[in-house]
Amino acid sequence: MLNMPNMRPDESAKSLNIILSRGALVLKPMATHPDWELDQLLDFAERINPKRSFLFVSKVLGKHIPVQPSVMQKTYHDLASLIPEGLPQPVTVIGMAETAICLAAGVHQALSTKYPDTVFMTTTRHPVQDQPILAEFLEEHSHAQSQLLYGSTDPAIQAHILNTKTLILIDDEASTGKTFVNLVQALQKSGLSKLQQIVTTTLVNWSEQQDIEQIPTTHVNLLQGTWQWQPDINATIPIMPQVNSVAHGTFAVIAPQTSGRIPLQQPHNSWINLTPKFAGERVLVIGTCEYVWPAFLAALTLEQQGAAVKFSSTTRSPIQLGHSIQAKISFKDNYGLGMPNFIYNIHAEHYDRIVIIAETSMDSIDPQLIKLLPNSELITYDRTSV
Repeated sequence: MLNMPNMRPDESAKSLNIILSRGALVLKPMATHPDWELDQLLDFAERINPKRSFLFVSKVLGKHIPVQPSVMQKTYHDLASLIPEGLPQPVTVIGMAETAICLAAGVHQALSTKYPDTVFMTTTRHPVQDQPILAEFLEEHSHAQSQLLYGSTDPAIQAHILNTKTLILIDDEASTGKTFVNLVQALQKSGLSKLQQIVTTTLVNWSEQQDIEQIPTTHVNLLQGTWQWQPDINATIPIMPQVNSVAHGTFAVIAPQTSGRIPLQQPHNSWINLTPKFAGERVLVIGTCEYVWPAFLAALTLEQQGAAVKFSSTTRSPIQLGHSIQAKISFKDNYGLGMPNFIYNIHAEHYDRIVIIAETSMDSIDPQLIKLLPNSELITYDRTSV
């Protein structure tokens, strides 16, 4: 294992005791990036999940709390700057669905000056027709355990992946590191036999800083620490909604696949164009589940044009109201899987305009979502309303 540079030991940090309905979460921050403190990076909430009660809720991820795109982008550059130069090549970057897809694409983009020939790919819970499955693995504590990772029909990209010497694995947080282990084991079984180096890259890392599968591992993060869960044995165990589907829904994905679900060298936005309607317009841009990177790029461009922009996303992750979750909207998923989706901490009155961007068709969007966000507009690949 390699030590991570540019981290500041936090010797004065005190343990945090977060009281939740099913127990207490005790945290001990150990080191932070010079530009980031714990309360800038995350807050806490309760999962509706019998397997794990607590949730680290990022303040900079753009998933459960709306965030300025430029703030999100700073985390990408700060994390990328910590990834060592001179890593064995070929290098492959993998982002973890659904929460870390945008984070991973952003870090990958920021890495392009160090490693211009990397391949980027993301795990997914949405099957893709006519693409070879590279690996299947479990995120064991998750509300949706099963994940897929697709290979490429492009011989050059597939050869790059199979000959990977350095894996850069990106997630929003690591609490045990088991998901990374499961993924690496699955990749090894799929033919990645030349691995020499792994770099785990997370906003926060609470796991033991160990090598993965005896491969030298560097752990890159903006905050590092330890955690302990003290359960209340008398607490009521919640019933989790059925959100673990990995299947084709009744609504197909129709937008260009440029976000990494199919491996590629540069994830991008090829079709969404947003402009302010007036100077200083307050706009919330909402991505949908795994479809976040093109929506983020559109939001960032809108902010650069002078709008006051926040970015957020829908999710299949069921979370209780309380703590960092102060507002919750529930509606049907836009893939036609018959499962609930959610969006958190959205107050429509705070924005002049809300733009919802989906990779499925216009008629896939639950009218209930539009009803609850009356100043919203839809952008889908088959038709736009802006």
